[in-house]
Amino acid sequence: MSEKPETNPHDSTHKQPATGGRPDWVPENAGAAFATWVIEGVKQTGDFAPPSTTPPRRRKLSIDDYVEGIQKQDTTILARAITLVESSAAAHQEQAQQLLARILPDTGKSMRVGITGIPGAGKSTTIESLGTHLCEKGHRVAVLAVDPSSSVHGGSILGDKVRMEKLGRQPGAFIRPSPSGGSLGGVARKSRETILLCEAAGYDVIIVETVGVGQSEVTVRSMVDCFLLLSIAGAGDEVQGIKKGIMELADIMVVNKADGDNKIRAMAARAELERVLHYLRPATEGWTTPALTASAITGEGIDRVWETVLDFFKACRESGILDERRRDQSIAWMHSLIRESLLNDFYQAPTVQALLPQIEHAVANGQKPSLAAAKELLALWKR
Repeated sequence: MSEKPETNPHDSTHKQPATGGRPDWVPENAGAAFATWVIEGVKQTGDFAPPSTTPPRRRKLSIDDYVEGIQKQDTTILARAITLVESSAAAHQEQAQQLLARILPDTGKSMRVGITGIPGAGKSTTIESLGTHLCEKGHRVAVLAVDPSSSVHGGSILGDKVRMEKLGRQPGAFIRPSPSGGSLGGVARKSRETILLCEAAGYDVIIVETVGVGQSEVTVRSMVDCFLLLSIAGAGDEVQGIKKGIMELADIMVVNKADGDNKIRAMAARAELERVLHYLRPATEGWTTPALTASAITGEGIDRVWETVLDFFKACRESGILDERRRDQSIAWMHSLIRESLLNDFYQAPTVQALLPQIEHAVANGQKPSLAAAKELLALWKR
């Protein structure tokens, strides 16, 4: 007599019970998706209806809700507040200004540091290394990484939050990648207001990373206290790619990637930068711009970079330069907002919108001088 083969209940060849072809542990009213729910571990309720795919609507926040959440250092509320100030909707802008007025007394207590550098200098890696170092020392660090928006479709990569994965796991860190919207003026307004919100939420170090192209360095310089410029060695001419105008903005210069076989070249690059800086006017009165070396990968030299930043703030506070710089920045910010508002009002005016295509056509075809066309449009707007 042959033995009856054993059956494995998990074997795909095992026949199911004759009653409808379903195991006896499956409820009679279970639908076709029941097995998927079991595998995914979804807790079912009622008659095994699938979970709703419609996300719950977020509660609309009042100004009091925003203020209370920011003061309690609620990062979810802070993120929503930043989204509010970034919005271009008129209603949102009005609400954002009310919020900023409420939190203004809690601002101004942070160290604002801007970081820029030539392509490939390792800005994101340096910020992650520095930010992690600061969080481990007990600081609360907010990183505002401004990504360039596409000039074609307006999209933005917003990759810094992905690149700074290690820093993102620090409980005292907050990373906010924000699209520039293709406008340096937009960067200035949104980033300045975001700095205020982060300060009100208790972040004592604010790091602003530049887009890294064109005049964005000047824009970021106008909203931070200390401006740090990264460079690298091994490119032949060690100051290659660094414009003189950008070097004149720097309070601290750092030759990054000073590790391994590249360490000797980095030391030589630092020495060359020191010679160049000797002939440049310092960016901050009473402070001599130093050149340092560091490795964002190994962390070597990062503590020295931060010590130099602290030395900078100490010198600027004692001389009164820090308070003076912030006052000047606030006034410049006001004038910038006036220009932005006037420009927006001009292009939104119905009379200008009605005649603008016709005048543009005339200028493009050489039928009307550009200056005369501009004056004609301005005259229409002023009526």
